[in-house]
Amino acid sequence: MSEQTTQSQRRVVVVGAGMAGVQTAVALREQGFTGTVTLIGAEPHQPYDRPPLSKAVLLGKSEGSAFDVDFEALGIELRLGREVLGVRPGEHELDTEVGPVPYDVLVLATGAEPIMLPGTEGVPGVHLLRTLDDAERLRPVLARQHDIVVVGAGWIGAEFATAAREAGCAVTVVEAADRPLAGALPAEVAAPMAGWYADAGAVLRTHARVERIEPGAVVLDDHTRVPAGAVVVGIGARPATAWLTGSGVELGVHREVVADVHLRTSAPDVYAVGDCASFPSGRYGERLLVHHWDNALQGPRTVAANIIGEATGEPASVYDPVPYFWSEQFGRFVQYAGHHTAADATLWRGDPSGRAWSVCWLRENRLVALLAVGRPRDLAQGRRLIEAGTLMDPELLADPAKPLKAATA
Repeated sequence: MSEQTTQSQRRVVVVGAGMAGVQTAVALREQGFTGTVTLIGAEPHQPYDRPPLSKAVLLGKSEGSAFDVDFEALGIELRLGREVLGVRPGEHELDTEVGPVPYDVLVLATGAEPIMLPGTEGVPGVHLLRTLDDAERLRPVLARQHDIVVVGAGWIGAEFATAAREAGCAVTVVEAADRPLAGALPAEVAAPMAGWYADAGAVLRTHARVERIEPGAVVLDDHTRVPAGAVVVGIGARPATAWLTGSGVELGVHREVVADVHLRTSAPDVYAVGDCASFPSGRYGERLLVHHWDNALQGPRTVAANIIGEATGEPASVYDPVPYFWSEQFGRFVQYAGHHTAADATLWRGDPSGRAWSVCWLRENRLVALLAVGRPRDLAQGRRLIEAGTLMDPELLADPAKPLKAATA
């Protein structure tokens, strides 16, 4: 049997029709895969992009955010509104609610699901913001200009609070930690962001835990009652992998799929990509679990190359990106590249009380991460310097008037 015949008979099944799943299916075709590609999604909607949900869709500026992909022309079979129940790697079969689906190669791209606030499931007026349906349920809430309480001052909480203020709602954000973005950024970097809430007319309450939610109010653990026509919970997300329990696919400490440097899992012929999977980073010397859009965009190219390479004998591609994400909140464009936990020095560029500033994290005078607020050029140049591992001159780097690329040693 020729190599081409073998390839054209291979069946790739991708589970998850978000960014990572769609991009995997598209990348397979772009890179010349000629076998069958089936994309299975739990939601009934045409596959769509998530970032606009907390902005344009929520505010009624856009009806949806479907991907501009002609699946039929690409020969990608869509099976939407299908729940997956499990996988049997030994039999090369995926179990779905409408029966088993055989595969030669399986790609897990089920993403992450929001964490519910304990005791609030099914409580009227309590919302999450993860899906198109969530955004559509929240749109009339914003239009009625309710008092809104946002639980959690992370990225999604800040973005939702921004949209709610833009819609004219009174907004209170309650955060259990002592600052916004406590899980994402060091205290001294997150501290200036606390003032953004008040500048936008929102109230930020830190050290505030929700005790219970009553009709029309959120009751905090100090017995304060905060008026709430609606409550939006944004306390984080976890990999959507419960359906893999007992499958033999190895899961990590965060219940994510454990992938290797090629994004292969512990099960034969099974890959994992996007929010549901962690991967070992040679660049950072640790395993990374990245819940951001860019990871779901970049990883699929590696998966597609490796699926095709198995048939053609090409060396396997390694996935070791510089993580990147952005957030639009309170009139500011915030961008982050890299991974700062192993840094041994932190440098500021500009005044954090102003509209535009950056923070650089170094390890042995090499840039490992950068946060840019209103300084997109810093981010673009910094990302390239991180990728290259270039030695930097800290004194030049700390001068906000100097381009980053001119601050090398």
